[in-house]
Amino acid sequence: METRNIIRLDVTESTNSAALEVGQLGAAAGTVVVAETQTGGRGRLNRSWLSLPGMGLYFTIILRPRLVPEQLPKVTLAAGLGVCKAVETEYDVLPKIKWPNDLLLGGSKFAGILSETGSMQNESTGQAPLVVVGVGINLFPPAGGFPAELEEFATTLSQHVYTGISAEILLEACVLSIEKELQHLVTGDFQTILKEWKQRDASKDKNLTWVTPKGEKVTGVSLGPDADGILRIRDQAGAIHTVISGDIKLVGNIPG
Repeated sequence: METRNIIRLDVTESTNSAALEVGQLGAAAGTVVVAETQTGGRGRLNRSWLSLPGMGLYFTIILRPRLVPEQLPKVTLAAGLGVCKAVETEYDVLPKIKWPNDLLLGGSKFAGILSETGSMQNESTGQAPLVVVGVGINLFPPAGGFPAELEEFATTLSQHVYTGISAEILLEACVLSIEKELQHLVTGDFQTILKEWKQRDASKDKNLTWVTPKGEKVTGVSLGPDADGILRIRDQAGAIHTVISGDIKLVGNIPG
């Protein structure tokens, strides 16, 4: 990735925050912020992401996709598929994806995606919206193991592959794969993304619990994402719920 602008940080609060900052200052699409460790790494629903030195790959890519705001949530699905395919290609494993942003190996989470938006499309200048996609991948277990609250649910790539792991090689593979999937989205070919995403769906036909943004709990069977990438759950009474936000848990499995 010699021609790409890569901002390398030893320590940062969050690569997404750093990317949003330089993005607002005009950093070009394709710019990558990568850090050795994050002091405030975050995931969906304001959860923290354990980001210790030497443990994982933590990076954010700046994107400026020409998409209307309603299409932007699909970026997370496209990016998740991109990372999944990069890991498959480099390490001959078959991760699953738990809607909308968790990557699993052996039923446990080893990676997560967090997409965030900055400035929206400016119709007067034609400038595309600023979108950053943050990726956190657990490559190796932390010294002493995962904290007690995570050890049942978290895993690392090294626990599932038998070859050497290079953060730099994986970084390049992930970035290129994310950009490739995003191009499908920008050209209106979300259905190709969705088809491949569904082949890796960790939740399809499994029991889920959804805690809505209002705090209500819905339990039912996952029907997978619809044509717009929105998750559907059929509850015990047969009603279909569409999930746009809120907390999703596989019953008896990892937290959202």
